[in-house]
Amino acid sequence: SVLSRYENQITILSDYLEEFPETDEPVWILGRQHHLNTDKSKLLLDISARLWFTYRRKFSPIGGTGPSSDAGWGCMLRCGQMMLAQALICRHLGRDWQWEKHKKQPEEYHRILRCFLDRKDCCYSIHQMAQMGVGEGKSIGEWFGPNTVAQVLKKLALFDEWNSLAVYVSMDNTVVIEDIKKMCWSPPPSSSTAHSSTYLHRSALGRNKNTAGFCTGWKPLLLIIPLRLGINHINPVYIDAFKECFKMPQSLGALGGKPNNAYYFIGFLGNELIYLDPHTTQSFVDSEENGTVDDQSFHCQQAPHRMKIMNLDPSVALGFFCKEECDFDNWCSLVQKEILKQQSLRMFELVQKHPPHWPPFIPPTKPEVTTTGAELIESTDKLFELEEEFEILSV
Repeated sequence: SVLSRYENQITILSDYLEEFPETDEPVWILGRQHHLNTDKSKLLLDISARLWFTYRRKFSPIGGTGPSSDAGWGCMLRCGQMMLAQALICRHLGRDWQWEKHKKQPEEYHRILRCFLDRKDCCYSIHQMAQMGVGEGKSIGEWFGPNTVAQVLKKLALFDEWNSLAVYVSMDNTVVIEDIKKMCWSPPPSSSTAHSSTYLHRSALGRNKNTAGFCTGWKPLLLIIPLRLGINHINPVYIDAFKECFKMPQSLGALGGKPNNAYYFIGFLGNELIYLDPHTTQSFVDSEENGTVDDQSFHCQQAPHRMKIMNLDPSVALGFFCKEECDFDNWCSLVQKEILKQQSLRMFELVQKHPPHWPPFIPPTKPEVTTTGAELIESTDKLFELEEEFEILSV
């Protein structure tokens, strides 16, 4: 019966795709090109492979006494989860990884899913995101905008030792190459600071270590660019550049939608955007004893939704993932070639040097104490335990 339901859902999806206009135009999904006439099945697999996070109910109350469902208010948080999850899939499994129902998946996949389960001890749970949002001026249960969810992900990533992402959220529609490279490169410390507690923390919990035991190398980059593409409606002058972003191999899509109605945009066909919709309420799912997750409800196996680009609210956030420095350099070249040189009114600016009139750029680091409005996740408890051990050893 389960197989029958799955086949019915695929049939529904196929019928929906046949309703697309007769066209030779390609469908673009997160940097991959598909043609309806020749590889419809690959398109279906590509869409269903994206992790799909929706409203949930019956999870433990947020903050102990808060809501036990995010229905009606958590859609932008769920879209932020989807964009971040796509970055983690690219980070650990690669962009071309495909999900198949009932097929055994690698441990990294289940570990990624566990990051987003609706539990207070999961680093990107609805609990962590809602409580971290308090520090951004958002009450628990209040709707987030694209920029707010980007700031929340930036802060939560500081506590995520396993994925070790550098999250850069652009300011004033400007991406600064110098600042990103400063943030993503982690050079070994000088001898004068080698014994400081800061570097002991990095040595103990860092991602990569050189022969001296210190964290080195390029940290994979999650780049989020919040934008305002008009006043009340999207300005048509931005449409071609906006669509161009979905063609880039680094694309993580876009966060946006309509007022108080967020969607995760993953691609386009012509002047229609294709998106995953979080506005379905499902029951809370926890991990099994062996660490795996029943993942059937985390993949959208229904018809992909579409909307005309001109119906998009002008407040959006673009996402990109650069696993290596060469990926970022390639992204910069594509932006210069495909977006900046061809646009009279630019969506955003890409500059080499930090603007002199801006405050100095300081790469974000994990706070020594709990951040406002958020509970510390388990890894920070371990960090403080290690601090005490190091202090005892030094004495």
